Amino acid sequence: MKTTILIHCPDQPGIVHAVTGFIRTNGGNVVYLDQHVDQEADIFFMRLESNFDETAYTLEEFRESFEKKVAVPYFMKWQVYQEEDRPRMAIFVSKYNHCLYDLLSRYHAGELKVTIPFILSNHTSLAPIADQFNIPFHHVPVSKDTKVAAEKKQLQLLQEKKVDFIVLARYMQIVSGMLIGNFVNKIINIHHSFLPAFAGAKPYHAAFERGVKIIGATSHYVTEELDAGPIIEQDVTTVSHSHSISDFIAKGRDLEKIVLSRAVRLHVERKTMVYNNKTVIFS
Repeated sequence: MKTTILIHCPDQPGIVHAVTGFIRTNGGNVVYLDQHVDQEADIFFMRLESNFDETAYTLEEFRESFEKKVAVPYFMKWQVYQEEDRPRMAIFVSKYNHCLYDLLSRYHAGELKVTIPFILSNHTSLAPIADQFNIPFHHVPVSKDTKVAAEKKQLQLLQEKKVDFIVLARYMQIVSGMLIGNFVNKIINIHHSFLPAFAGAKPYHAAFERGVKIIGATSHYVTEELDAGPIIEQDVTTVSHSHSISDFIAKGRDLEKIVLSRAVRLHVERKTMVYNNKTVIFS
């Protein structure tokens, strides 16, 4: 069995030796190890992949033994995953389809090792795309008066379908603390990188008028502070006086879908760790 272990704990000597020694003693072989120490916070982070004989351990036995012999002595917070575990990813959308198409195309091509139990939208216009990829579609309209009830319905659906994380693929609604509290560091959003300089309904128009020379996109985990969650992935591209507003929008949408797909893949491959509203991203 191939396992991935994510660890963070107070930094101190002997952590790597303790972890790798435990794996070796119990018949495992380390095939990947990456680590980082936040010098200011004095926190140690590590991602480790290892192979075990499938008859050596059940995952539950591994958890119990590792917790007692390694995690507790080093005050670790940790998670372990098996390679065959596919996280269950719900996609929330509104009317823009570029990010949705990109994610579903990558999923269909086998690039994203996930299960997609459903796509949810506050509109019905993208339902044909869900049908095209044979994925259930749920329409939950949202208005000022129905927002609380709508989110309760969303949460019930997420829990019924045992969703592990949510991707806001240009979902044009502010997610409240109700959902965020149940999916801490498990809701991924995408937005243009003009925020907060060019906030509002037409940021690309405002950027064009200002004559900006780069545009970008940012993907991050959602927190209750709007667009201020831990950043997972970013990218930029250059623009010039020769580009029109439609060029800005087209380039921006290309960046949005690329940056979002990278962020989702990093999350799915368990290469992200959040600490103090920042992320450690492993290679």
